[in-house]
Amino acid sequence: MGYKLISLLLLFLPLLTVTILSGAELALASGKTHLLNIPHRNTTAVSGHGGTSSLRGKKQTRGCNLFQGRWVFDASYPFYDSSTCPFIDGEFDCLKFGRPDKQFLKYSWQPEACTIPRFDGAAFLRKWRGKQVMFVGDSLSLNMWESLACMIHASVPNAKTTFRKGSTITFQEYGVTLHMYRTPYIVDISKERVGDVLNLGAIDGGANQWKNMDVLIFNSWHWWTHKGNAQGWQYIRDGSSLVRDMNRLDAFYKGLSTWARWVDQNVDTTKTRVFFQGISPTHYEGREWNEPRKTCNGQLQPLSGSSYPSGQPPAATIVSKVLKSMKKPVYLLDITTLSQLRKDAHPSTYGGDGGTDCSHWCLPGLPDTWNQLLYAALSM
Repeated sequence: MGYKLISLLLLFLPLLTVTILSGAELALASGKTHLLNIPHRNTTAVSGHGGTSSLRGKKQTRGCNLFQGRWVFDASYPFYDSSTCPFIDGEFDCLKFGRPDKQFLKYSWQPEACTIPRFDGAAFLRKWRGKQVMFVGDSLSLNMWESLACMIHASVPNAKTTFRKGSTITFQEYGVTLHMYRTPYIVDISKERVGDVLNLGAIDGGANQWKNMDVLIFNSWHWWTHKGNAQGWQYIRDGSSLVRDMNRLDAFYKGLSTWARWVDQNVDTTKTRVFFQGISPTHYEGREWNEPRKTCNGQLQPLSGSSYPSGQPPAATIVSKVLKSMKKPVYLLDITTLSQLRKDAHPSTYGGDGGTDCSHWCLPGLPDTWNQLLYAALSM
């Protein structure tokens, strides 16, 4: 993904508001991985040399690509116990619904040229005192939002909080609020004479809610693949054209371009840090990792190595293209490949609804790593 690099200056700019939105989709994974121990996890800074010129801009810091690496066994994980976190939805609480194996909780992400900082929830609250963080997107944003809240709560278990399910979590003593704004397409679905219309050029529905945040983390893609009654609209508006359907990657590109223009025109990135949560993969098709008869169900270990056999999904290319075209700096949390390797981290049949979920992720689990990488990016 070729994005321009975010400047070191911007990485240190303060935020005026902190808001966190989240959405997530849970899934199980399969495969066997050689277990390695990772030393020195409790470091307080990201260090490293080298990096690669192929990084999608703004995800590289001081020559270090946080998103290129491998999964290693780490006995210090997880960050929290799901039974003590009051913010987890049942669909993500795999242990509550009987998942018998625990090894999926014991992996940490090791970049090739860096050591990422250990997440410190108390330090996060002190640094972002009085700020607002907002996650904007679908259920994968929700997955990440709940994960961050649990990670912080584990650091300050006695802190007073106010909690509105699926909406806001405030750590009162610090004045830090994590917001979740649910909008699976980011662009608007509006009522027209013909019915519900996905408007690729309109973003008015939530835009006023996103302004003046200190941190914005956007996410979208999974709902763009939905068909029929699951998609939530009957027509697509593309400018003056009204069509029943169109190529979904083309639609995603046009919708994401509308979002990019909004950011360029409305966000002061000297005051607000903007992130895009990369494409979160699913694991319903075992052929993608060379096990054609498998799904995430019953997977116990990550894939070994640092690349995914089938490569990145086409939507990741769209994200790269749009971010590269933007005038304002947006940091890509490029979690796609590292998440593709975690075929073991989905709820599968342990999401409480009787189905097989290979889209979302268990908590504790993979979204905790997404947040650790967010924490690293905000710390640098």
